[in-house]
Amino acid sequence: MWKNKSKVTDQTATGQVGIKKRSKVPGVMITQYVEEIPDGKSHPDFTRKPIALTIQEGKFAFFKALVIGDPEPTVTWGRNNGDVSDTSKYVTKYDPATREHLFEMANVKPEQADTYKCFAANEFGRAVVTVVLNVIEVGFKKGQADSHLKPVAAAADFKSVLKRKSKIRPKMEKKEDGEIDPKFWELLISADKKDYESLMLEFGVTDFRFMLKTLNEMKKEREEEQAQFIEYLANLKPIEVGPDGCATFSIDMDLIEQSSRIFLYKDGVMIPYSKELGDTIKHSLKIVGRKYQFSIRDLFPDDAGLYQVDVEDVNVFSTDFKIPMVEFLVKIQECKAMEREDAVFECVLSQPFGKIMWVGKNLPLEAGDKYDIEVSEDKLIHRLIIKDVAMVDKGIYAAVAGIKSCNAFLVVEADKGEPGKKKQRKTTRAGGAGVDLTAIAQEQAVKNTADREVLMEKVKAIKDERAANATAAPETSAEAKAKVKGVEASQTGAPKQGPAVKGSDHKSVDNEGCSIKSGLSDLFALRGKKGELVCEMSHEVDGAWFKDGEKLSTTDGIAIVKDGTRHTLTIHNSSEDDTGVYHFEAGGFKSEAKVTVGELPGVDADDLHKFSKPVTVKVGQNASWKMPYTPQDNLEVKWFKDGKELKDGGGVKLVKEVNHSRLLLRECLRSDAGEVKIQLKNPFGTIEATSRLIVLDKPGPPEGPVEILETTSTVIELQWGAPKDDGGSPVTNYIIERQQLGQTVWKKMGDVAADKTTYRDRNVVHGKLYIYKIYAVNPEGTSDALQTEETMAGILIFAGRPGAPKVVSASKTCINLKWEPPEDDGGIKINGYQLEKRKKDTAQWIALNPVTEPIEVLEYAVKDVVEGAEYEFRVSAINVSGAGEFSLPSVMVTAKNPNMRPIFKDPEDFMVIRAGNSVRIKVFYEAEPPPEITWMKDNEPVSSFIQIINTEGCSQLVIPSTKRSDSGTYTIVAKNKVGEASFDIEVLVTDEPKPPGAVELEQIVHGKVIVSWEASPDQELDNRLYYMVAEHNSSTRMWYTVADRIFDNSYTANNIMPGREYHFKIYAKNDMGMSDPSMSPTWGINSNRISINTNTPVEVSFEKPPSVLVPLKVHSPPKGFQMYMTCAIRGCPTPSVTWHLNNVCINGDSNYYITNSYGVCSMYILRVRHKDAGEYKVVAVNSFGKAECSTKLVVKD
Repeated sequence: MWKNKSKVTDQTATGQVGIKKRSKVPGVMITQYVEEIPDGKSHPDFTRKPIALTIQEGKFAFFKALVIGDPEPTVTWGRNNGDVSDTSKYVTKYDPATREHLFEMANVKPEQADTYKCFAANEFGRAVVTVVLNVIEVGFKKGQADSHLKPVAAAADFKSVLKRKSKIRPKMEKKEDGEIDPKFWELLISADKKDYESLMLEFGVTDFRFMLKTLNEMKKEREEEQAQFIEYLANLKPIEVGPDGCATFSIDMDLIEQSSRIFLYKDGVMIPYSKELGDTIKHSLKIVGRKYQFSIRDLFPDDAGLYQVDVEDVNVFSTDFKIPMVEFLVKIQECKAMEREDAVFECVLSQPFGKIMWVGKNLPLEAGDKYDIEVSEDKLIHRLIIKDVAMVDKGIYAAVAGIKSCNAFLVVEADKGEPGKKKQRKTTRAGGAGVDLTAIAQEQAVKNTADREVLMEKVKAIKDERAANATAAPETSAEAKAKVKGVEASQTGAPKQGPAVKGSDHKSVDNEGCSIKSGLSDLFALRGKKGELVCEMSHEVDGAWFKDGEKLSTTDGIAIVKDGTRHTLTIHNSSEDDTGVYHFEAGGFKSEAKVTVGELPGVDADDLHKFSKPVTVKVGQNASWKMPYTPQDNLEVKWFKDGKELKDGGGVKLVKEVNHSRLLLRECLRSDAGEVKIQLKNPFGTIEATSRLIVLDKPGPPEGPVEILETTSTVIELQWGAPKDDGGSPVTNYIIERQQLGQTVWKKMGDVAADKTTYRDRNVVHGKLYIYKIYAVNPEGTSDALQTEETMAGILIFAGRPGAPKVVSASKTCINLKWEPPEDDGGIKINGYQLEKRKKDTAQWIALNPVTEPIEVLEYAVKDVVEGAEYEFRVSAINVSGAGEFSLPSVMVTAKNPNMRPIFKDPEDFMVIRAGNSVRIKVFYEAEPPPEITWMKDNEPVSSFIQIINTEGCSQLVIPSTKRSDSGTYTIVAKNKVGEASFDIEVLVTDEPKPPGAVELEQIVHGKVIVSWEASPDQELDNRLYYMVAEHNSSTRMWYTVADRIFDNSYTANNIMPGREYHFKIYAKNDMGMSDPSMSPTWGINSNRISINTNTPVEVSFEKPPSVLVPLKVHSPPKGFQMYMTCAIRGCPTPSVTWHLNNVCINGDSNYYITNSYGVCSMYILRVRHKDAGEYKVVAVNSFGKAECSTKLVVKD
């Protein structure tokens, strides 16, 4: 039942204008109702239009649209061929959140395929856009594609409907005998001309003229059909598998109507595809400009077949997807290669494969300067060679054969040569399969041959069965004759009657005792030459010859001869008129063959002469040849180099045109020189033309080895051979260079003519060794050098035997030797000596220095000895002739230190340690044998709490935490069998002293005051304690030191002036620092003043925590220099200041001289050592707090 089209009117209402506007979105048509739109208002427009959809029957289809406009437009939907009022099929929705207008169709049907429209309207205008919905009916054949779209209104339309039916039968249908498969014509229409021959061979079509005539008619008819829908069509690219594993084919096409439907078929069955889901489904279409690209993902063997693209009901493109049944017997393996090596990937296939795809980093690789692609003769072994690999070449490489693939990593390791120097090109290859590929390939080839023979036997058995059935049937039965398939079926596919035999593949078929034993074979006869057809029967029987259906008889040009069972047709002088289909009939059987008359490939004599001239190039240049010839069908062109056929790829470029062929050899090497041949072959014969390639280069090195004809004290004569390779040009001369052994300079001695291969060097010194280099020179350059061995001028004269080595001294690490020179030096200067050693109880003498590095003095310190082992030594003198006779051996000597009384090495004799810190007394000594070490304190054994650490050559005494009672004299005693030694170290453990007691003042003499005080409590514990006196008077009002290093308890102050007031401070000092002062009473006028009570004074406290006024600075003194570090600290009461190196207190370390003068804290190092480097920190502490500052000391070399 037909549905009425929806009525969509575009007319404007009365009083409205119809101004057409252009939208920013392509495909949107806008009509504006008013001439001027008020500010803030707008007509409708689409910001997102619906997208065309191709969907399978039964799926959920929907369109989306986004519109704008003020006021808000009203959105409606419609379709061209029908209405959308049925809510069970069409649902309109609006999503306020996304502002999307949706038009939904659930369970879509084929009859809903149509062009839909979306309208958006408000009071200022209307916008409309169209969108196409294509519905694919599940399982439809190509011939049914349009049956549901347009009903056949009349019988006149039936013919047009038939035109849209697929000409490709599904796989299960069979074609009649002799019929040409329609698939052949579909592929031929879309194929390039270069593929015609292979398609004819594949489908068994042999009549080239018939094919071209039929193809032109079909192309003309097809182009007329395509012109209804297509404006432009080009670049038809057949299907192929890409590096990503997807099969793709593409066309460039411009459609007259963009809404035209595009269908995809496989073997005549429509298959769904998507333009929006992309790679998420198996078949997809991608449109970029005018390029339409179809893709097939997740390939399987079932994907093979004929793919066709139709626009509406017209075929546009056909391509045959063939998937070879091949497997990887040996897959490519991971390859590790050094820089500038060649990397190799190789694999073995189960079936012969002419060319596989090599992929590197997802890009296809082609043979060229970077890559070589090799295929074995049996086409089972395939190899990829990556030349001169670099770090950028590492990654994943893959081999793709059909839909099968394998991949592996290329790992490139850096060549750790000399930095900054270019790496040399390596000639080695890395990688490979690691197995014998040739053996595997040969085994597979044998298996394939056996399988092929089994298949052929089955085919022959089927043919025999069919022939037997045909023989058993009556000869008059036309039906039986039609079932026999032979050569009488013409190229056009029309079957002929009767049993037929063609060629030697026929097996005898008995018919009442007679059969064709050997049938006719196709004949290609040269024009003007004799041609012969022979048919042999099993029994002697008469027969007849026919040409193109007409019976032949013996004439002037044709001879028919019967010789027993052998029947012969001879054409004496073949011409074009003799071309045709011949057959022989006898005994109810016939055999057919085609005779074609032609000529050998035609080549002009001048072109042949020009080609035969040698081509001469220099190394690295390109060489090219061109051979013109007469255009012919079925002409096969091959190029050969030294008898080996050349293939296109790598450094070889082959070009075959209709009337000529060219060969280009890139970057020729000397090894490329030789014979170059072109072979032109057609069915009538073969012609060949030969040229020669001459590659010019510098000559090879002269032929060696060099023969020394004469050597005396005054002359050396050399002889060599001419180079094997003269570089393509004759050698003009030779260059001779010489180097004296031991020197680095090569000196040119002269030139020698090319016809002379000897040279006499008369400028030599007797006994000297010489090395010669010989170069060959031609017009292209100078060869590499032929180098001689070391050659001495005169005979060898060795020095006499030196005196036996004598032992000067021996220790456990070194044995010092000396010897006397030989009495007879042979009249030749001695360059030095070679020394050898032999260990006791061994027979092997070991050289301590090579002959090339002689000892130039008469003494040597042997340090390569083992403690306690016994050795003897011998020495030989070395001159230009080499090392002479060895001396007598020395006496056996033991590598050990001599006996020695203990000796102490620069020990410290006094140490001051702050109480509480650790002390480490380290004493170094030398003694042999090792002594027994004893430590004592004040002549008594040390306490068990004290640690004693003895190592070879050193002894240490460690007290972890010292007390004042640890002060005393520590004595180390070292004793061995040779003697005894001792050393005393005085250790004083102390701390900052306590202040002195009460201070008293007494004047006995005018102008002098005796200041006395009570001793500090630490005076009895520290014999190094002393006192310092500071004075202050009312006139200067400053404190200054008047006396220091006072070791008793009194001091006489001089120059005491009357009328002034004096005060005194007494400090106790020792190696750790200074105590707090003890104040004296006031002396002078203030002492007699009467105290007057006034208002109670306000108490002022000056007490405060420590603070850093001037911090430490960073120091970087050189090793061995002095270093002075200082900072300023204040606080009340005066803080206690300690110095730390890497968080270890160093106040008690005698290596550091530390002072604190009124808050200026200083630390002095006389000579800085590496161990003094680190972080230094000053810590000031009083009862109110603590302050720190730190810095770093870096010691430079």
